[in-house]
Amino acid sequence: MRLTEFQELLHTEFGTARGDVLLKDHVLPSMGRTGAQAIEAGVDPRDVWRALCAEFDVPKARW
Repeated sequence: MRLTEFQELLHTEFGTARGDVLLKDHVLPSMGRTGAQAIEAGVDPRDVWRALCAEFDVPKARW
């Protein structure tokens, strides 16, 4: 998944402001770091997206 696609999904699902805060500040238990840190470390944005969706009970149809 491209980073631009990830950001579009993030902002559509959570809103721009909340999505940016979640990405930057929320530690994903399954990754042991924030989504932004994971992406910076080379984790596929799709994996970060799925972790956020699971953490915040986003319906699987939107994963």
